[in-house]
Amino acid sequence: MEPSPLTQVSQQSFQPKIINLYETLFREDEDDAELSEGFWEEFFLHRPDHQGLKRLLGRIPPDEMLHLQPHSQELFRRAIARIKQAAAPSDEIALETLTVFLDAALTKKYTNPSSDIISVLAGLHDADVVLADFVGALDTVIRNGRTLPLRLKAVRTALSTTAAGFLTLLPSYFTHRDLFPSLVKYMQDCEDHTQVLPAFYLLGLLVNYNKFEFQNPYRLRLDDFVNDAIIQKIVTSFGETCVGLRDAYVAVQDDMPEGWSLGSTLSYIGLGMLSPASRPTTPTPGADESKSLFATLPGPEIGVLLSTYDFANANKVFCFNLVSTEAAEKGDTSPMSAFLSLTSYSLQHAHRSQRAALYTYLHLFILQLLVEDQSLVKRLCSEENKLSVRLCRQRQPYLPLVKGERTAAAVIIDLVVDGINHNLRRRLDIEFYTLSLGILLRLLSYLSRAKVRITYHWSELWRSLLSFFRFLTTYVTDIRALHRSSGMVTLLVNLLAFALSSGENFLPDPAAYDDLFYKLVETGDILTKFRDAFDLGSSTSMQTLVNVSGHYHALLEGKEGKSGKKNLSPKEVSTVIKQGYETLSIEAGDGLDRWERFREADWKVALKKIARAAVEDAKRLKEQP
Repeated sequence: MEPSPLTQVSQQSFQPKIINLYETLFREDEDDAELSEGFWEEFFLHRPDHQGLKRLLGRIPPDEMLHLQPHSQELFRRAIARIKQAAAPSDEIALETLTVFLDAALTKKYTNPSSDIISVLAGLHDADVVLADFVGALDTVIRNGRTLPLRLKAVRTALSTTAAGFLTLLPSYFTHRDLFPSLVKYMQDCEDHTQVLPAFYLLGLLVNYNKFEFQNPYRLRLDDFVNDAIIQKIVTSFGETCVGLRDAYVAVQDDMPEGWSLGSTLSYIGLGMLSPASRPTTPTPGADESKSLFATLPGPEIGVLLSTYDFANANKVFCFNLVSTEAAEKGDTSPMSAFLSLTSYSLQHAHRSQRAALYTYLHLFILQLLVEDQSLVKRLCSEENKLSVRLCRQRQPYLPLVKGERTAAAVIIDLVVDGINHNLRRRLDIEFYTLSLGILLRLLSYLSRAKVRITYHWSELWRSLLSFFRFLTTYVTDIRALHRSSGMVTLLVNLLAFALSSGENFLPDPAAYDDLFYKLVETGDILTKFRDAFDLGSSTSMQTLVNVSGHYHALLEGKEGKSGKKNLSPKEVSTVIKQGYETLSIEAGDGLDRWERFREADWKVALKKIARAAVEDAKRLKEQP
């Protein structure tokens, strides 16, 4: 007769038999009695109780876990053997059990993490053999498992193990084995993006394991990977993930533009027949609740952004697919559109937590890599490759609302400007602003060299940059104390000076160029104060800005004196600006549009922090269905 799944604990309560087996396995036994074959047969017949095992292991202190190592080692070996036997349902049960066990056992605060973890799993003498056997078993299932769900469980086990042991030597066994071919074969068979996600996530963790300490084999794999079909599947999965992460922000605060509704939006893009007659309203959280909810975002799936960055940094085929892959069906969001939309929300909320800020670096890294590539930036600026992107409008100030499709370059400028406007703090995130200004400089320098004129509300860019000048001048003491702030300040000055000296090459018409000078004149004496506050008297670019401002102020004062007016009208000011070109000399210096290509080593500290954040999110991700 098959054993009952329940064991009587008292006359009133029962507990699942598997819980009883867990307690027997991890019970401290002075005699250290060996568990019978019958015990293990029964153990791998019962469906695992994830929460029950997690609670039991959570109550065991690290020292006691070491004391129980004979039984934990046997569990590990027995589970590996069941996986290798490939017999249902015990192989599936073994995978699920190991996922929970490894996460709980590996994340305890051991005195000597690497050696203690090895002791718990395999023993110091047998570690290489047992752990290589474990990785080999997972590799085999991922590549050739009898069903896709079983292979997915193996991927999740590998992801959980890598994440839980990331700061020890355990993931090195995955780098020795090289799971890349098996993960590629697995992704080739995946039916939807949720199945691709954990494999892509795992690749990101493996690529980042000690990558600054030795030549990581997974990074080398990314360099020469050219399978278009798999890359497109990864890109599509990434796009779907971005949509879900973006929608989590919208769920906290629906920022559909005023006067718009789901129906009107669908009608606008030609899908009015899908509009519901009505939709239920959801309660809007208050300000404090919204703040708390925003602080938890983005969700743990955001860790795939690390994988995306690594692919983009290593592989131009991946970058091309990211910017060019179209939506699967009409009305859907393309991967690039989804990525830019999520970036908009992420940048606007970057200040919410250190975790959120770290992930925004990845968004900006990817954008910088895209705009640095001449063939890709040409595509981003092309009128033939427009796209529609939902940009974040959850906090003022708002940028002008643009309906319909635009060039990706215009969208990128918008979301970067929004990021600049919404993350102003006395303890400024210098890295964030350095990356943001660098992206703007790269885009403007391409537009100027190629003499490409994209449609954009340029006045908003000048307004935001000059407001940033004011902010830095106001909080100069705080800003100057921050590491690398001088480099950011120089970049800001050069960017505006470049726009002044080369704007006629990329701005759409003379009126737009006049507006740049108009905005500069509006700043009053801020530029002079800024120059003095940051000791930029020897900066040619800074002096150019001050001279241009001074030139027009002198002309305007002369005009006011002749006309007898204290304040000139905007039209009169514009007239003075046009006339002032005749006597204006701009000597901004050469090389303002020069920039150095992205170098990962320059961001080593940030990338290590990001990798740790992605590891923590991987632990959270496995708890989701």
